[in-house]
Amino acid sequence: MTKASDLFVQCLEEEGVEYIFAVPGEENLDMLDSLSGSRKIKLILTRHEQGAGFMAATYGRHTGKAGVCMATLGPGATNLVTTAAYAQLGGMPMLMVTGQKPIKHSKQGRFQILDVVDMMGPITKFTHQLAGADNIATRVREAMRLAEEEKPGATHIEFPEDVAAEQTDATPIRASVARRPVAEAKAIRAAVKMLEEAKSPILVLGGGANRTTTGRMLTQFIEKSGIPFVTTQLGKGVVNENRAEFMGCAALSADDFVHRAIGQADLILNVGHDVIEKPPFFMEQGGARVVHISMNTANVDPVYFPQVEVIGDIGNAIWQMKEELVVSPEWSFETMYRAKAAQKAHDISLSNDTRYPIFPPHLVKVVRDVMPDDGIIALDNGVYKIWFARNYEAAKPNTVLLDNALATMGAGLPSAMMSAILYPDCKVMAICGDGGFMMNSQEMETAVRLGLDLTVLVLRDDSYGMIRWKQANMGFEDWGLTYGNPDFVKYAESYGAIGHRIESAGELRDTLDKCLSSKGVHLIDCPVDYSENDEILNVKIKELSARG
Repeated sequence: MTKASDLFVQCLEEEGVEYIFAVPGEENLDMLDSLSGSRKIKLILTRHEQGAGFMAATYGRHTGKAGVCMATLGPGATNLVTTAAYAQLGGMPMLMVTGQKPIKHSKQGRFQILDVVDMMGPITKFTHQLAGADNIATRVREAMRLAEEEKPGATHIEFPEDVAAEQTDATPIRASVARRPVAEAKAIRAAVKMLEEAKSPILVLGGGANRTTTGRMLTQFIEKSGIPFVTTQLGKGVVNENRAEFMGCAALSADDFVHRAIGQADLILNVGHDVIEKPPFFMEQGGARVVHISMNTANVDPVYFPQVEVIGDIGNAIWQMKEELVVSPEWSFETMYRAKAAQKAHDISLSNDTRYPIFPPHLVKVVRDVMPDDGIIALDNGVYKIWFARNYEAAKPNTVLLDNALATMGAGLPSAMMSAILYPDCKVMAICGDGGFMMNSQEMETAVRLGLDLTVLVLRDDSYGMIRWKQANMGFEDWGLTYGNPDFVKYAESYGAIGHRIESAGELRDTLDKCLSSKGVHLIDCPVDYSENDEILNVKIKELSARG
């Protein structure tokens, strides 16, 4: 016979779990004791459940395997709700394990009791309360399977403390051998026929295309066809954006140079796009035709009603299309390349502005210059995210980690920490606004305790800058969105990190180079100037892109 909590850990080991990120409580103590005997799973203690959840989700994003996090009942479980939504909307496989009071003989009434399973239902793919030890192996296998299956997302198991202490003769269940279904040949032929008949096709790459094989197949497809491509924010880096065929990222909702390039297409191959992202284009009756290429059928909408759907493994579908395709001599991409050239010229005119506080386009240029192609930037949520999505060209998948699904603040630092753990030989930088950084800044202690090599760039404008930008655009008075900040250098030092302060634009590059080439956790306090966000992003770009 095996103790239930020991069996749970054995099941996780069978799944290949490497880490559990946790803020344990009283109801997790059996599980914690069982973990102490594991030689395969490392416990990473965080300072807030959100830190644990964001790290687990980022593990899933990088590896395709479900990251695992653990919290207690009640407030511990509610603190995981945001991270559950983050993983679910962003397509990141994650399993949450939460404790619970005894469900058979409890003497504590309703103290701290919430219906956590019901709470997790709308924001997970699977949620279940374990009522007996004999069901642990099947429920863990099912939770992991569903978390990793397309579209990946969040799952949840509630593990009551009396169940954790039970004895059972159950054993772990091994994962089955499963292959993704491939697209049907007639759908491939229909898509290729539309492509060969088109005059100006374009590829739009979304987050669903961010799979290792898919990226390789898309690169080969582009090399053969020469068809230009654009990305959504979650599709950045799927194909090397240094390629000539890259037309840009749809960071703004409309009226950017990249939207002008898309607007010149008469056929759009929409690869792995998910409706959780803002639409990179809007379909109209009589407008450009669309081929939807995904593991999932299209969600039809007034602005999205594709004429052909290629459903199945995306990488295989692209490979099949490449093999069948006869490149058309009639294709013309001249107007798309003009739009790209116009964007490049505009970006250069802004990126050389060395004012202080730092101008966002110059900031992006310097960060891109100092980061190697395999370096990873993890962005929190703020207006700077738009500048990085537009102007920072990603050479490899998962080197620009941003969230354009839930778009939550507070994820940037934990996401960067997970990246630094997984890829200790890569340069990793968290890029956070002061608002988002302070939401989980306590994880600086975790980063220092783990001995990570990590640079945290805090962009300080002493306000919720994204909302101020929207406030200005909507014609409202600038009011109600400013605050004070700690001395970030002293704050970093109080955790045992190394603090730096940028006091001129000329210091930025040297400071970044120094931090990225040094061991330990470094925090850089970098004041930024967002005063022209509204004028540039909402007015100038619209005017310039309209000119062609």
